[in-house]
Parts: sequence; C-alpha cells; structure tokens
Amino acid sequence: MIAAEAPQEQGARIVQLENVQVRFGKGEDTFLALDKTNLVVRNGDFVAMVGPSGCGKSTILKLVAGLARPTEGVVFVAGREVGAEKVGIGMAFQNPTMLPWLTIRQNIMLPLKIVKPYADTFNRDKHTVFRDKAEALLAKVGLTGFGDRRPWELSGGMLQRANLCRALIHSPKLLMLDEPFGALDQFTREELWSVLQDLWMETKPTVFFVTHDLREAAFLANRILVMSARPGRVTDDRHVDFARPRTLETTFETGFTDLTNDLRRMIFAARQGKETTV
Repeated sequence: MIAAEAPQEQGARIVQLENVQVRFGKGEDTFLALDKTNLVVRNGDFVAMVGPSGCGKSTILKLVAGLARPTEGVVFVAGREVGAEKVGIGMAFQNPTMLPWLTIRQNIMLPLKIVKPYADTFNRDKHTVFRDKAEALLAKVGLTGFGDRRPWELSGGMLQRANLCRALIHSPKLLMLDEPFGALDQFTREELWSVLQDLWMETKPTVFFVTHDLREAAFLANRILVMSARPGRVTDDRHVDFARPRTLETTFETGFTDLTNDLRRMIFAARQGKETTV
C-alpha cells in the first residue's frame, strides 16, 4: 500500500515507512528481506544506508521509488496518492548504462523526454532550454566540452559524473543512489564525493544513498541508517553534523574516525547476528 501526504515544504517529512515488511519468493521459497522497518525522512535529508550485504538497503530504495511494494505495512511518499502531484525521482546506479548510440548530452537529457512537464515541450526545447540545462550540469561536474562525446570515449569516473547529471536534469525532489561510485578507484571516488556534495548543497534534493564505504557515508550524509543482517531493519539512525562543505581533511578528524569506527563495530556485530549500540 502506498499513500501520500500533502506537497512538502523544506524540513517536512517526505517519506515515512510504518511497520514495513517485504517478503520475496513464493511458497516454501519465500524469505523475509525487510522486517518491521519504521523510518521518517524529511525534505532535504541526505540519508546514507549501510549494513551487511543483503540486508535490504536496495529494497528500501525500491520501496521509496515505487519499484516495489511492501508485503505488510505502509509506505508514505508525497505525491503517491491518486490525483496528487507526483514527486520527481532521479536515479543513479553503479553502472551508468549510457546508450552508446547517443551523445553524452543526449543521454543526460533522456529523462526530459519522459518526465512531465518537460516531456510536453521536449521537441520544442531540446535544442535551446534543455540543451543549456544539460550543459550547465556538465560544467558543474567538470565535463565542459564533453557533451558531444560518445559514452565509450569517457572514463568510468567521467561516465559517473554524467550519470549524476542525468539523475538531476529534471530537478527531482528524491534522488536514489545505489552504490554509484562502487566500481571506481579510491581517488576518483573521493573526488566525486565533493562533486555530489556540491550538487546536493546547491539543489537540496532528498537523497537515499546506499554504500558499503563507511567513509563515503560519513562524508556525504547528514543521517546514516545502520541496518541489521537479513531480515533487515534499521538498528541505528545516526545524525552527522560535521560542518559543510566537508573536505578530505575532514576525514582525518577525530570525530570523523570515531564515527566510522562506531559504524564498523555495529556492522561487524550485525554480521555476527548480534546487535550493539554505541
């Protein structure tokens, strides 16, 4: 069941999970993936989700994006009620999946062909307003001059920059990121942390970010959800109040390393089938 609340003001709750369970499979093969999960996310939050593999992090993304439905419980997402205004959602995954026959700019503009109200004027605006919008995003992620290139001409890090542009081109209120930097080398990842932080600080979408990198979670998020092993549920909701903009120097500060060590202990305990609080 998916319902909705009224349009959101800054700081108002935009997502709420109430006693949500998700089961997959049928008959004897069924298994509980997510168990009795309660969660409130407010407009403009940057929420990172960490935990053991298979704990349900990506399942929560799918629930919020409307790609999966709970077996039990209720998911409230603004704009999901019939007749209400839909909330724009942007997505980026570990694999950028750019269409090879299109230019980088054309790939970035693809959501504008689908998402209203942009789709209504796409043919009219694709060479003017929308092109300018794509070029402005490319400039923000350091890809000025690469709009006419094809995907195979860009490195993995450059493609992931373009992937972020595509996720943001239609000004979504919800941004769903499932390990978008997981396949990149450490130096490129750290560079893209700052790029993503800058984009979030400028546009303030509500972000759900799945990662296995605890430093990445602590650098980017203002909230970190720690999940138990399967069946997953949120066991810790940690607020992160380091000053922004954060830099790589931030990651060497005592408070930062203390936080990542706390998270590591909780996840290790979860992998052992135990729970711990810090």
